[in-house]
Formats: sequence, structure tokens, C-alpha cells
Amino acid sequence: MFKKVNSWLHLWLGLASGIVVLIVCITGCIWVFNEEITAFTEPQTKIPKQEQAVLKPSQLIGIANSEFPGMRVSYATYQQGRTINIGLGERKKGGATLKLNPYTGAVVDKIETQKGDFDFFRFILNGHRALWLPFEIGRQIVNYSTLVFVILLITGLIWWWPKKWNKTTRAKSFKIKWGASFKRVNLDLHNVLGFYSMIFLLFIALTGMVWGIEWYSKGLYWATTGGKSLPERGKLSSDSLQANLHYKPEKAIDIAFRRVLNRHPKAEGFYYTFPDTAKAKSIISVTVYPDKGQFYNSRSYKFDQHTLKELTTADVYDIAFDEASMGQKLRKMNYDIHVGSILGFPGKVLAFLAALIGASLPVTGFLVWWGRKFGKNKKQKSSNESLSDTLKESRVKKLNKVKIPRPKPVLQSSAIAK
Repeated sequence: MFKKVNSWLHLWLGLASGIVVLIVCITGCIWVFNEEITAFTEPQTKIPKQEQAVLKPSQLIGIANSEFPGMRVSYATYQQGRTINIGLGERKKGGATLKLNPYTGAVVDKIETQKGDFDFFRFILNGHRALWLPFEIGRQIVNYSTLVFVILLITGLIWWWPKKWNKTTRAKSFKIKWGASFKRVNLDLHNVLGFYSMIFLLFIALTGMVWGIEWYSKGLYWATTGGKSLPERGKLSSDSLQANLHYKPEKAIDIAFRRVLNRHPKAEGFYYTFPDTAKAKSIISVTVYPDKGQFYNSRSYKFDQHTLKELTTADVYDIAFDEASMGQKLRKMNYDIHVGSILGFPGKVLAFLAALIGASLPVTGFLVWWGRKFGKNKKQKSSNESLSDTLKESRVKKLNKVKIPRPKPVLQSSAIAK
């Protein structure tokens, strides 16, 4: 009975969520290497590291204002061995991206964008997160389809598990019989590859739900921190009463950056968010990335734009990784686990392969169901037609063998009279 219920759940949940899982996994495969693909397609953004100071935030604003007058500078990314990327305007309303040599300030590239312009990786991310549907609708479909996928992985393992372990069942469970029929190879691809990728897919799915399902996110944090509640992401603001009393904006942004740089002189990258000087409560934010391609040990610093007082919250992402508890460390590692970068480049390769197999499972699973549902009837129908034809041929042969007596000729009346 349990096996029947398990098989029923695996079948119908798989059919219901198959297309969503396929899209999410394919877009996930591409997103895993978005940084590497971008670097490969933009070789001009590679700048050899030099033993000299990089441009200060105030210098970035000066260059950006000369290139795009009237646009507000919103952020800048510093990355070792790469150009400084400056974002201007707002993505929803249109803006621009400026790429500068971090030492000389020379413009390497500049791109002005309008609302609705196509961005490949933005397109991929929108598909991964919301299936290109309105966010409030598509996001929920993706979230709960991911939860269904977790159930499918568990029911799939139960379905895969043989009743008895012997040489034959081990061969079927762990090896693909490439020389067999298409149906057998397809079944092996579904079962064997599904088994080998299951652990990786579970980690990917479970970490993905952290951003989308609130009750799951809070419950996971509670379970991993020994019963602590997930802190709300506090909204910080500068003291507007201190405006123009301490630091001028162009001086404050440089001092804030220098403070963070002095604490992390060997960091691989920084994400600098400029304050909106038109809004007195806007703050300065600097996120530090100590290692290339990893985010788990990042640290965020926030400053009052008028007094440069360091502002703090209970947000887990504002806590230093070394000072965090085990549950907080797991939350900070969530993204790196999700994309595999927690294990460096080899981990990304594993995540890519696992997601690729995950995308294949709905396809191979559908083909298994289709073959069993309709292939059997077609085969049976063909067999019945063949049997009917055989019976007809047999009857014809029997009739041909039967000697039918010829009818005697009817004599005409004149012949009878004679």
C-alpha cells in the first residue's frame, strides 16, 4: 500500500511540476556561471593588479557626472583585476553603466540603458525566480514547485530502492545499460542519474526555498540556531538633523570607504552604495567580499552620511562570519551552497551538472509514463491486429484446402426429351 501511494505521489506531482522544474533548472545551469561568462565575453574589463591606490568614491562620481550629466550615481563595484563598474540612474526607469580603469580612471566601456532594454542575465534570473510572470504570481509558483521537487526526490529514492540487493539489482540501480532499447536507457537515465544527483539537488532546492517561502525560512533558522527567531532586516537611516554640520558628502563617502579598506586591505572586492544626497536620511553602505567568487564571509558596513557614525542592525548579514553562530553561518552560506561556490569552481561545476540532470528528470520521467500508459496499449493493439490477421490467413488456408464438389450440369429439356 505504501509503495502504491509513493508511486502515485511521484507520478502526479512530477507531471504537475515538470515544466516549472525544467525551466528553473535550465536557467539555474546558466546562472551558475554568470560571472565567468561575463568575464569571458568582456575581456576588455580585465585590468592587471597594480601596487597603487584605486580611485576614491568621490573621483568616481566626478568621472560619472562628466560622462552622464544629470544621472545620480547609485553604486560602484570594486573587484581585484577588473574594472570598477559604476551604476547610474535606476534600473526600472533606465540608467547607465560605466566601466573604468581602477587606477587611471580611463573609460573602458559605457552603456546607457532604457526601461525595457534586454539584459541576458537579468532575463535568465527573472525566469529562474518567477518564470517571466508577474513576480508576485511567478515567485509563488516557483517556490512551491521547488517544495514539490523536494518531495519528488524523496519519493523517487523510495521508488528506486530495490526490494532485494543482489548483483542484478545493483547493476540496474547504479549503471546505465547503454546497449539496451530506448525505453530501458531512458528509464536508467531517470533512475540512475536521479540517484547520483539527489543529494546535490536537495541542497540546491532547500537553499532556494530560503528566499521564497517565509515559514520555511524562519523555521529553518529557528531549527539551526537552537530556537532563535530570524531577525527582521532593519531599515537604517542617517540623522537628518545633523545635515551639513559635520562632513560634506564628497568627503564623507571617501572617509567611509577608507575606513572599510583599512579593515580589509586584502579583500577581493567591495560593493559601494552611494547615499542619495537629495534625501537627508539616506546612508552610506559598503559590503566587503574577502574571497573571489564567494559571498558567505562578506561583511556589510553602514554609515550615517552626515556624522559617519557606524550603524548596526541584528541582520545576520551584518555579522562577521567568524563571530556568527553555526545557524547564522549556515544562513550566510546559503547563496554559496545554492550555486555551489561554497566549494569553489569545482563546486560550481557540480551544481551545474546536478541542475542539468534535474532538468532532464521531468523529460525522462514523462517518457517513462507515456511509454507505460500509451505504448503498452499501442503494442497490445498491434498485437491484436496481428493475431486477427493471422487468424484470417489461417481460415483462408483451411478453406483453400477443403475440396468443394463441382455442381452437376443442368440438362436442357430437349436433352431430357431425347
